[in-house]
Amino acid sequence: MTQDVKEIFAGVAGAAPPAPAALAAKVRTLAPSMTRSMQRVAEAVAGDPAGCAALTVTGLAELTGTSEATVVRTARLLGYPGYRDLRLALAGLAAQQQSGRAPSVTADIAVDDPIADVVAKLAYDEQQTLADTAAALDTVQLGAAVAALATARRAEIYGVAASGLVAQDLAQKLLRIGHIAHAHSDPHLAVTNAVTLRAKDVAIAITHSGSTGDVIEPLRVAFEHGATTIAITGRPDGAVSQYADHVLTTSTARESELRPAAMSSRTSQLLVVDCLFVGVAQRTYETAAPALAASYEALAHRHSPRGGPGGPSGR
Repeated sequence: MTQDVKEIFAGVAGAAPPAPAALAAKVRTLAPSMTRSMQRVAEAVAGDPAGCAALTVTGLAELTGTSEATVVRTARLLGYPGYRDLRLALAGLAAQQQSGRAPSVTADIAVDDPIADVVAKLAYDEQQTLADTAAALDTVQLGAAVAALATARRAEIYGVAASGLVAQDLAQKLLRIGHIAHAHSDPHLAVTNAVTLRAKDVAIAITHSGSTGDVIEPLRVAFEHGATTIAITGRPDGAVSQYADHVLTTSTARESELRPAAMSSRTSQLLVVDCLFVGVAQRTYETAAPALAASYEALAHRHSPRGGPGGPSGR
């Protein structure tokens, strides 16, 4: 087991076992962090829960060409105290699948697919991405991140490319409820901004890969200057996590030729951002509600039928 996997294992050991429906999501999220032998076990249980539920630990080890110790380690990494608990979850998952629920993975979009099929496939994949993210999201880490943001002097959010758009979304949401927040996509300005952060500030890095240097560097600087740091990433074993006080894991994107990873990662990141925003709004409701109402009122004339004072042009 690699050091990264050991660290993840230490974080999930002792936590409540995930529900059966969350098993496939846990496998997709954690598989990139596993050794190859552990991946074989994880892929087997996610691919054939009914068949694996009928196997002893020895039988599953033989099926996957691994050892009993590897099977047990994989079960514990996935959040189960032991193999017996994993078997129970597999049986539950098999029962759910037999009840007629949709399959966990939809077909890739083909270049000659009718547009109606494209809509249906994308809608299903977006739903699966959201379900996977919700299942894998650590609510303890989320609560701690919300608490830090709710009391922060200011929040600085770092992201580039598609993640930069998500960073802007979070900053805009926080501003609407009266919190000082800024999004940074320029790597040089991000670092110079991070230098000014202190203990009562929060820095958030958004990177699906967990290895985007332009995002990791400002988070590292903020971490070293005493700010509370948060990482939103699809790779909890990535380099960004070593500088994060709180790690919020998003769904691992299913990439295809016509569906780049940025599409799935954006969907899952926006769900986490919305969870952060609503959590902060709940904790600061007495000030957040009036601020939100004031922002709506300030913009109301821009949405009137005649375009506000002076008619359609706003004159």
